[in-house]
Amino acid sequence: MKKEIVGLGILAVVATTCSAQYTTDTSYNYHMPPIQMQSRWAKEVSVTNALNEYPRPQLQRKNWFSLNGLWEYCITDSNIISPPIKFEENILVPYPIESALSGVQKKLMPDKLLWYRKKIQRPRTNNGERILLNFGAVDWQATVFINNKYVGEHSGGYLSFSFDVTDYLKLGDNEILVKVYDPSDKGLNPHGKQVLNPENIYYTASSGIWQTVWLETVPNTYISKLKTTPDIDKGILNIDVSTIGNLENTNLEIIISENGKVINTTKTPMTQKNKKESIKIPHARLWSPDDPFLYDLSIKILRGKKPGDEIKSYFGMRKVNIQKDEKGADRIFLNNTYTYNLGILDQGFWPEGLYTAPTDAALAFDIKTIKSLGFNTIRKHIKVEPERWYYHADKIGILVWQDFVNPPHGLPEGSRSIFEEEVQQTMEQLHSHPSIITWVLFNERWGAYDQERLTNWIKRYDSSRIVNGHSGELLYVDNQLREPASNPWIGSDMTDIHSYPNPRNAPSLPNKAKVIGEFGGIGVSVPSHEWDDMQGWGYMKVSPADFKKQYINMMLNLKKMESEGLSASIYTQPFDVEGEENGLLTYDREIIKIPVEELRNIHQQFVRQTNGFILDTNFVIAANINTNDNDDRYQDYINDYVKGKRDSIFLRRLVLMSIRKKDQTNTTIIGNSYINILTNPFSKENLLFIWKITKRSNDKGFEIFRTQSQKVDSVLGENTSISKVKSIIDAEEIAPYRSNPDWDAIQNKIAGKYGAIGEELVFGKQMIYYGFDANPRDWKKYSKYYVLYFERALKRPEYLINNMTWFIYENENDPKILEFALGVMKYAIEKWDKSPESFDTYAHLLHKLNKTSEAIPWEEKAVKLKKGAPDEKLYTDALQKMKAGLPTWPQNN
Repeated sequence: MKKEIVGLGILAVVATTCSAQYTTDTSYNYHMPPIQMQSRWAKEVSVTNALNEYPRPQLQRKNWFSLNGLWEYCITDSNIISPPIKFEENILVPYPIESALSGVQKKLMPDKLLWYRKKIQRPRTNNGERILLNFGAVDWQATVFINNKYVGEHSGGYLSFSFDVTDYLKLGDNEILVKVYDPSDKGLNPHGKQVLNPENIYYTASSGIWQTVWLETVPNTYISKLKTTPDIDKGILNIDVSTIGNLENTNLEIIISENGKVINTTKTPMTQKNKKESIKIPHARLWSPDDPFLYDLSIKILRGKKPGDEIKSYFGMRKVNIQKDEKGADRIFLNNTYTYNLGILDQGFWPEGLYTAPTDAALAFDIKTIKSLGFNTIRKHIKVEPERWYYHADKIGILVWQDFVNPPHGLPEGSRSIFEEEVQQTMEQLHSHPSIITWVLFNERWGAYDQERLTNWIKRYDSSRIVNGHSGELLYVDNQLREPASNPWIGSDMTDIHSYPNPRNAPSLPNKAKVIGEFGGIGVSVPSHEWDDMQGWGYMKVSPADFKKQYINMMLNLKKMESEGLSASIYTQPFDVEGEENGLLTYDREIIKIPVEELRNIHQQFVRQTNGFILDTNFVIAANINTNDNDDRYQDYINDYVKGKRDSIFLRRLVLMSIRKKDQTNTTIIGNSYINILTNPFSKENLLFIWKITKRSNDKGFEIFRTQSQKVDSVLGENTSISKVKSIIDAEEIAPYRSNPDWDAIQNKIAGKYGAIGEELVFGKQMIYYGFDANPRDWKKYSKYYVLYFERALKRPEYLINNMTWFIYENENDPKILEFALGVMKYAIEKWDKSPESFDTYAHLLHKLNKTSEAIPWEEKAVKLKKGAPDEKLYTDALQKMKAGLPTWPQNN
């Protein structure tokens, strides 16, 4: 995925500037924009200390310096390929542009480019030393320039990359320029749970530079890559060292130390770029969560007797595989001992940094917390973390199931090769971390394909770990299997199911361990510690007191399943994430929903609480939840309201309580009081809340949406107001009479009360009624109201135009109505709908109107887009009929 292309000359610089949304003064003081919640570490971040630890602990050098800090940035249209002349504002690297910690907090759209600029001094070099520019990760596609010269490009939002920039740097000032393209969830790129429109189990995207950027100087012959693979059965460590540069008269020296004492060393001539060595580890001390012991590793390149490149690293001696226990059950074994993997699903998001933890201490906190609660396993869920996260996992001692980041849903053409290349690079990048014991290929059915081939390929590529070929291809929700699967765990070392909320055992298959890849997901809201108090998503919602009871029962069930062969379980999840409130802790890591000691005691039946699980006694996790602060206090809140309490936090919480209590009368009264005290009701946050609480025509929000639609839509998006207004009118004036409607009476009443919007609504409802609800269906009236509705609502339709128009094509013969429908489809295709289904409908209408020569190219477009789809034949058959001049429409209409 990395392309290093040199010698392309000087960039043609054109007069490109960014839009004037921001001041052009880049000397302003950095500040984090206010957000609804933040963790305790956010306040520690400054422009001088942004993640300033060495970012690559397994290949560490002395000669380096961080480029984290303030960079200039600019956003341009994607068709502008030359860099901007003027950069308007600063961004704090390495925090994603969408995050508050970046200082920007702005969404990067797929039709835009993000540009970074940094001025630096050239590091001093001696004796032919080289200068490397390193990036921990940039999401998704990065192109690097230095002093207006193209250096190279890289694709892969979770992968590190480097460029040798020695020959691009001059004495004195230099300019680094990075161009970033990130389509988030709209492209071919693996993107995990990042989406442009977050809700439920999908979260805010993280674009651009989101891991450390740094420079380091190296000798002209240097170590570019290191892989270590332990073999505890033979008592050896296999080492694979890759180098760049002239190897003439060089030796490779390897020194292994245990607590500062050298236990083995070797020095051999370097005869090839990739050098493999096997070194004996006498009386190896094995790495495990109980004893996460790490050996120190020093590797040097010597030219004659002169020292050259030197790196510091570490490794752990451990083994993982599937073995049979004394009863013949296939289990997960760590270091030849059965080890139950009591795990939790960790997504790695932060309120202020999104994909990027605010500080290194925060990064380690999550792992320390999970282990302190008595878990011994983390499933790192469809995200690859910075190298330091895995360093902390190695050092603290936690088993890691590492998910690969899934290809996009629907597998658009080209996405498979990108996914497979990123899988391979992920395995290369993380290979040497002893904490990682399992690769997870696919999650549920998110972009899954060729499972047997890919699973076997991963096992051949890395035989030092076990492979979970498909986590949760069998997904149970409330005991119902969503979709059956054929041979769901082919090639895998595990049979893995997901079961929400309650766990259920996986089936037994030869040589495969039984695991529950996900379960739980129970939502518990904590007032004042919510990212989105309007959403609060979970597979089920319970009170804090009920949550503890549910959790204990789940663990008792798991223990019974373990006696029946279960080897592992992954609970969803350690922390709330944005609108998802099913964590053991809140998103800001401030409140824990079951006390720490109680969780540890519950987990002791699975994991021995040895010294490895007793961390620093000064380590503070979180405050305990107030189990009495819940919706049971609703009447107390109502009483306070009656007595005159009116502050905004109180009113906001009370109106949401009333919605959950289904108390519509008080929702209206309290909601109107809340809107009355808002100083800026037209801010996005306030309008979203007003939209949420507006249910009736006597709600104040209804009048805002009806009379201030243009102002509202400028903030929330086109047609938001009319959609809300119509839904309320429908609920009050049409829905109660839908079983036996008197349409003339309804039409007169609504048109008289609400004017043109009411009339438009009723025409649409009559179209739906005569086409779908009437018995028998009346296609003539359907056509009549199709025309009346789309004459008024074409630019803001409530219904899928293609679906509505298809019934006109099938059931109508009047050329005037068919021509009208053709115009409706033409408008939809031009404005927004480029689907094969719409091309197909448009072609059929043209064909029925005897415009077959125009129809055929449109049907050919539809066939091309449907290639390989299950219903491709329907389209190819229609095309053949059109070419043969045969009717494609039903002959009985």
